[in-house]
Amino acid sequence: MRIYLVGGAVRDKLLGRPEGDRDYVVTGACPEDLLALGYKPVGKDFPVFLHPQTGEEHALARTERKSGRGYHGFEFHADPAVTLEQDLARRDLTINAIAEDEHGALIDPYGGVRDLEARVLRHVSPAFAEDPVRLLRVARFAARFAPLGFTVADETMAMLRQMVAEGEVDHLVPERVWAETRKALAEAQPSAFLRVLRGAGALRVLFPEVDALYGVPQRAEFHPEIDTGVHMELVLDAAAAIAPGDDLVGFCTLTHDLGKALTPAAELPRHVMHEQRGVAPLRALAARLKVPTEHAALAELVCREHLNAHRALELKPATVLKLLTALDALRRPERLETFLAACLADKRGRLGHAHDAYPQADWLRRARAAAAAVSAAPFVAQGLAGPAIGTAMERARIAAIAELPK
Repeated sequence: MRIYLVGGAVRDKLLGRPEGDRDYVVTGACPEDLLALGYKPVGKDFPVFLHPQTGEEHALARTERKSGRGYHGFEFHADPAVTLEQDLARRDLTINAIAEDEHGALIDPYGGVRDLEARVLRHVSPAFAEDPVRLLRVARFAARFAPLGFTVADETMAMLRQMVAEGEVDHLVPERVWAETRKALAEAQPSAFLRVLRGAGALRVLFPEVDALYGVPQRAEFHPEIDTGVHMELVLDAAAAIAPGDDLVGFCTLTHDLGKALTPAAELPRHVMHEQRGVAPLRALAARLKVPTEHAALAELVCREHLNAHRALELKPATVLKLLTALDALRRPERLETFLAACLADKRGRLGHAHDAYPQADWLRRARAAAAAVSAAPFVAQGLAGPAIGTAMERARIAAIAELPK
């Protein structure tokens, strides 16, 4: 029996990045061997065990064979005769198909180290095309490693396009699409996720509402990048810098301008009412991918209200309170912070504006604090009751906001 460290832990060690979970492959063993050593079985579809001391995952070396459509359509085979090289061959990318033995020696049968040095994301074998989730994974790895200079190999992009053309992507279930998208939105450069999907022709299949933004012009004086799709990519990357690892902010920025794809051609490059037009496609996307309720709710608020945030210093105090109330910001200040991060990303997601100041954010925080400081106690003491208390508190909050210096 031999045990090898595999996958992301080896890759990240070679890149000098912090290691995440450590996964191991076991060769020359059967399930009974690991059970006798105290390993705990956890795998449902194939033999995976937890180490009795460390709790780290150890999987028996296995091969897989395509037996149907989609990512569920596989049969797995694991026995002591399966070699490490055979196990590594079923992995997605060469950089994830490197193993390390107990002495620290690397086993790299598919050139993963070479591709790490060349900053290339390349598929291991033609079997890559059998699992549509891998298309999303390549796009997600592009989002993670684009800041390091990684690009997708030409032959891998060709395979991704072939997978889309042959309909493999049509068999992805919403939960898997959302799971990979959510991870991608938390990566360092989410725009790369969209560019890979778009280059493969998968964006129009999986995210038609987002794909429709490309080629839609905006007014150059406000958006030097002009193309709405390019703007959305810039906003995504700005959000990743403002709120690193926050997929909620990422989803809000991904969907904030969907209404611009619905602007009548005669009105272009202006986009009057795009905030309202964007609600329907956002709801459709969120429902189709079964997006979490809070993600969908806050994204809709960002879609509808981001221009009000930009105009915050000019809004009437009553309108400011209405915005804060819509966000439920008086009770949940963290929602205001998510909203402001997305709006700041929208402000900075324009060519030449990556470092713009955004005084509106501090003003809205101060307005929230002033409004939240108003309590019911004085009005109860005055003898008010029922709805009258709420009316008096609303007036007092508007007055408190009006008194704030700008």
